[in-house]
Amino acid sequence: MLLSLVIFLALLFLGMPVAFAIALAGVAYFLNTPDLPMSITVQRFLVPSQSFTLLAIPLFIFAGNLMNETGITKRLIRLSDTLTGHMYGNLAQVSVVLSTMMGGVSGSAVADAAMQARILGPEMMKKGYARGFGAAVNGWSGLVVATIPPSMGLIIYGSVGEVSIGRLFAGGIVPGVLMMIALMIAVSYVSRKRQYMPVRDRYPTFREVLVAFRDGIWALIFPVILIVGIRYGLFTPSESGAFAVVYAIFVGALIYRELTWKKFMETVHKSAMDIGAIMLIISASGIFGYGIVYDRVPQNLSAFITELTMHPYFLLLIIIISLIIAGMFVETTVVALLLTPIFVPVITNAGIDPVHFGLIMMTVTTMGVMTPPLGVSLYTVSSIMGCSPQETVKESLPFFVAVLAVVAVMVFFPDVVLFLPNKIFGA
Repeated sequence: MLLSLVIFLALLFLGMPVAFAIALAGVAYFLNTPDLPMSITVQRFLVPSQSFTLLAIPLFIFAGNLMNETGITKRLIRLSDTLTGHMYGNLAQVSVVLSTMMGGVSGSAVADAAMQARILGPEMMKKGYARGFGAAVNGWSGLVVATIPPSMGLIIYGSVGEVSIGRLFAGGIVPGVLMMIALMIAVSYVSRKRQYMPVRDRYPTFREVLVAFRDGIWALIFPVILIVGIRYGLFTPSESGAFAVVYAIFVGALIYRELTWKKFMETVHKSAMDIGAIMLIISASGIFGYGIVYDRVPQNLSAFITELTMHPYFLLLIIIISLIIAGMFVETTVVALLLTPIFVPVITNAGIDPVHFGLIMMTVTTMGVMTPPLGVSLYTVSSIMGCSPQETVKESLPFFVAVLAVVAVMVFFPDVVLFLPNKIFGA
């Protein structure tokens, strides 16, 4: 297994796409293990695509792209601007608030960061914001979607780790709001130092907030409908993805009337590209993941960590550091697919709730999209904002600290995560 891991990392550093790198590393494992017939590689490649739970991922991607074409995003920007216009660094605050509202729409940190950099980036530069700061805030605010439902990461974690996705969705709401607050404080701190002035010298009136809220209500109630629907058995997590697609078409075609046939076909094409890329990674990881199980890596690593410590806080510290390092070199989806079956048994034996751990794991893992050397969002937002990744990393420090502070709160106060799941689904 060690040889396959070396091959995987080497191929990544050479610039090979993640899906092909992980597939070739998996095939190398089978070639190096004579006891295993090569026919299993084809079987393991197909198995992940047959998962009913993972069907939620392509459905939510399609729904998110539909919602972006129906005017929902535009209305959420208007609501965010109304709520933050009186704050220092108004446009950066809009990015943070918009990410929180978009969490229930896009489900993808990279997609959210790219969308906001394209929409808000040019206006930020006109207002005199540093390019690196604009790239950093748009990229880091995208991390909120790791917790706000329907998070793609939580779906993968719940599916692979056999953890209730409904409980994970409910557990992500409070940490998501806390992350929004922490990132807004970081934005305010930097903006005051640099004099990124508010666009208004007064708080919004109740009427202004009410009008903006009414325009964005269809997006804001979406996560609520998902959790209530799962809680009362109206649909499973996978079926909720199908509901999301129907909901997006309903809102776009009948409520806002902005979804034309041309937009719909363009969205189908874009979604097919996005889904193909993600599902190829998931399928390829099936080959690699089989090698991990066959070599008893989860059991051996569990025994090793158990020998080091069984204290929950020290255990979480070791795992968090491991996830931060893994996220720097491996794509978030791959980290979740490969490490979830390893870590879930370890934390369960230590008495840590898997829902509590899932929110911590996916928040820390998603940080990898903004950390060098292989952060996907880092290079995406830097390219869109026209600055170097080094400049973005330099401007990222306050946001990195803010996210770590939220992770620390989740670690030391589990009820922050578990309060809502226990209230909604029972303890």
